[in-house]
This record gives sequence, structure tokens and C-alpha cells, in this order.
Amino acid sequence: MKLRALLAFISSLFFVLAFGRWFIGFVAARRVVESSKKGDSERLDQMHAHKENTPTLGGVIVMAGVVFSVAVWARLENRLVLLFLGYMIALFLLGFLDDWKKLKSRRKGLGARAKFLFQAALSLLLGAYLYLFPLEVNLSSGAQAPESLGACLFVPGCPDLTLQLGAGFVFLVALVTTGSSNAVNLSDGLDGLAAGLCTLAGGTLLLVTLLDGQEGTVSLPRVTGGDGVVVCLSALVGAGLGFLGYNRHPAKIFMGDTGSLPWGGALGLAAVLLKQEILLLVAGGVLALEAVSVILQVASYKLRKKRIFLCAPLHHHFQFKGWPERKVTAVFWTAGALLALFSLVLLSCWRY
Repeated sequence: MKLRALLAFISSLFFVLAFGRWFIGFVAARRVVESSKKGDSERLDQMHAHKENTPTLGGVIVMAGVVFSVAVWARLENRLVLLFLGYMIALFLLGFLDDWKKLKSRRKGLGARAKFLFQAALSLLLGAYLYLFPLEVNLSSGAQAPESLGACLFVPGCPDLTLQLGAGFVFLVALVTTGSSNAVNLSDGLDGLAAGLCTLAGGTLLLVTLLDGQEGTVSLPRVTGGDGVVVCLSALVGAGLGFLGYNRHPAKIFMGDTGSLPWGGALGLAAVLLKQEILLLVAGGVLALEAVSVILQVASYKLRKKRIFLCAPLHHHFQFKGWPERKVTAVFWTAGALLALFSLVLLSCWRY
């Protein structure tokens, strides 16, 4: 498994690096470019005026790299691999439709409500499937039957605290996957910000699963078929790292909803399939904070007619305070790295 995961990482990384420059030229020649005038804030439009006409739809090359690597190195008879690919492709199509509508009309894409309803419905169906056909989970101690653990929430650092959710597991799956997808989408506002945070969170999740069982390291719940998910996650991290080479400041291409929606959703699903939902929440804490900032801003304005932040998501608040874009990204990356490190410390006391 570890060899295939390594090969999936390398192949997706080099796929994106090799074809990325060609793809940027391809979309630029066809004027598939970003418009900096979003209409949400005149001041924000002015701040991002230099991004006008930057190529977009970068999620296409990320998706291609992941699918290529998974097809080559994963076992496609593994149902978890097929779930991962199917869910990611569905969100990719949603994001592509949204981006294409924006490009055609030079206005807003699909409505936020329509996108959310599609994501929620898809995630609830996914959760229902995993509840009716549960994951087979083993603990290293072999203390419980595999079928009794599929709908549990495991709490890092507390081996005796395993929460049986029953049918509530359906809603946990929907919350983690939809929340992660939208968190990445909301974070995708500065060069390299979302790509860097996703790579940190995904890389942390990948690292702890690869270290599982090694002497002196963590001992995690083990899901039957989880090795295939690790290969998929490895391909996703590799493709993301390759894309970051083109998306870092000054960005040569943006991922668009074509990339952010499936990337975030795939991270959330990988955490669900590996029983590491809380680990993703901690390691991806900055992504979660970005989403929470929007929720608080909207709720505060509707209830009190007052804004908590100068602008939401949170990274725009610091821009409005006068921070340069590079500084905001660097601080958020640093916070993401510290949270990733903290999640590893949290797991270091997890023993079953």
C-alpha cells in the first residue's frame, strides 16, 4: 500500500507539473480567464484588479492528475475508491458548470442556494449509503466487531470515547463533506491560499495513515479497503502540490469552483472513509475558520444589521486592514502548519 501511495503521489505531482504549463496556455488562448469584478465589494474589486484576465479552470488539471494516478495505482474493484472518484467527479461537474456560466455571462454563476442544495443532497445520499452498507472497522486490540464501528465517531486522544451515532452518521457524513467542500471554496480568494491549506491538511491526514502501526507512532482505527483511500488521498496531495507551483503568488492560474468544490469535498470524504473526521477539523482548522467567519458575518448582519468583520471570508478582513496579500497567505499557511503539527501531537497519545 505504501509503495502504491508513493507512486500515486509522484505520478500526480509530475502529471500536473508536466501538463500544467500547456493547460495554462490552452485556456489563456481561448480567453478562459478570471474577472476581478465580482460585484460583492467595490474596494475588493479594486484590490484584485491586477488579477484580471488570469487563466482559470485550474481544477481541470488537478482533477485529471488525480484520476490518472488513481486509475493507474489504485485497485478499482475497491468500492471506497469508486466512492471517492464518483463523489469527486460529481462535485467537479458542479463546479465546472458554475465556472462556465460565469465565463459565458460574465456575471454570477449558479446560485449559492442551488449549489448548496446539490452538495447537501449528494452528501446525504453518500451518508445513507455508508450507513446502510457500513464501513468495516477494526481496532488494533480487536476489542469490537467490525460492523459495530462503521457509524462511530472516534475522538483522538481518548481511546475509550467512541461515539455511536446510529442514523446520525448520515448527517455527520453530510456535514463533513459539504462543510469541507464549501470551506475550501470560500478560502480560494488569494494566490495559493486554498491550495496551500488543502495540501497541509491532506498531507497531515496522509502522513498519519502511513505511519499507522509503526513502532512508536499512532495506532488508528483500520478500515477494510482503506488502503485504496490512502492511494486516492496521496494522488490528491501530489496533484495539489503540483498545482501550487502554478497557483502561488503571483498566480499563473486559478482553480475556480471546478477545483475548490471537489478538492474540499474529496478531503472531507477521505477523512470519513478513514474515520479521521476530527483530525481533519483540527488540521484544517484555518479552512474551518474561513467558513465560520462567513456564517457569523451573514448571521450578524441579518440579526443585528452589523458586521463583525470588515469583509468576509476572514482573509479579506485582513486585506481590508491593510495587510499585503503575501503576508495574509504566509500567516494563514503558518497557522495551518501549526494546527497540522498540533493534530499530530493530539494523535500521539491515541492507543487502542
